[in-house]
Amino acid sequence: MELDPIAADMLHVDAVISGRLHSGVPLVGQISQYILGAGGKRIRPKLLLLCCRALGCEDKRRLELAAVVEFIHTATLLHDDVVDESSLRRGLATANAAFGNAASVLVGDFLYSRAFQMMVEANSMRVMEVLAEATNVIAEGEVLQLMNMHNADLTQTQYTEVIRSKTAKLFEASARVGAILAGATPEHEAACSRYGQALGTAFQMIDDVLDYTGDAEMMGKNLGDDLREGKATLPLIAAMERSTSQDAQTVRRAIENGDESQLAAIIAIVQNTGAAEVAMEAAHAQAELAVAAALELPDGPYKQFLVELARQSIRRKN
Repeated sequence: MELDPIAADMLHVDAVISGRLHSGVPLVGQISQYILGAGGKRIRPKLLLLCCRALGCEDKRRLELAAVVEFIHTATLLHDDVVDESSLRRGLATANAAFGNAASVLVGDFLYSRAFQMMVEANSMRVMEVLAEATNVIAEGEVLQLMNMHNADLTQTQYTEVIRSKTAKLFEASARVGAILAGATPEHEAACSRYGQALGTAFQMIDDVLDYTGDAEMMGKNLGDDLREGKATLPLIAAMERSTSQDAQTVRRAIENGDESQLAAIIAIVQNTGAAEVAMEAAHAQAELAVAAALELPDGPYKQFLVELARQSIRRKN
């Protein structure tokens, strides 16, 4: 990918993040810095900045609001890891493993509330409306996923509904906020929104594929976490549809029981049935929808970067 046209903006966003993590309660800052300092792709703030810049906007509020979407995302990670009992993220112990569940949940709450303080300061009712709705939909998506744990009868449509709520919604909102700051036309705002939703959907589909085809060290997480949690993701749904009745029953039992000990057998079934390729094709289709939406934006380096970001999203290994 070409030189990142928002690299300078992202340095400013990191400074905003660091400054806004200040709290009179030391543990709040310690845990916040721990998880935010662990790296990550910062893709949601990048989306906001790219859409904003693609539409010719240099509103300084973009930097604060880019930090806001990263805070919202980080809060969801803190809560997710507690719910999922995860122990490893980005190659480090999760915050709940390092500091305990109670502290992780409460610091997640702090990040949500700090994000909403910053939203109010931006003084845009439209921005608050979009981000408040997104936060609510994400919470609903988390509950929907919880309800579907160990459900081996989950359909691809239901699976997509969960990831559109849980993951893609914040991508969509980040891109839309960038357009709102730019005072975009309804057409350009809708294009940014569609871009974010499609990119977020593709991103999660690839994550789910990598849980059965990736390298644990490169990914910085434990392979098989989805299976342990009883998540019927697209590779498993496709594997059950395409395998023998005996193999389908093996996958079904592993989902229903969260049987991580069956991981090697499940990986073999996913590979032998071409289920990973089915999921990759679905991700590729979403990435192409994102490209099509980006092409509706004004020409320039930011538009081109959005196009490349969508195409790169399905080639990543972590």
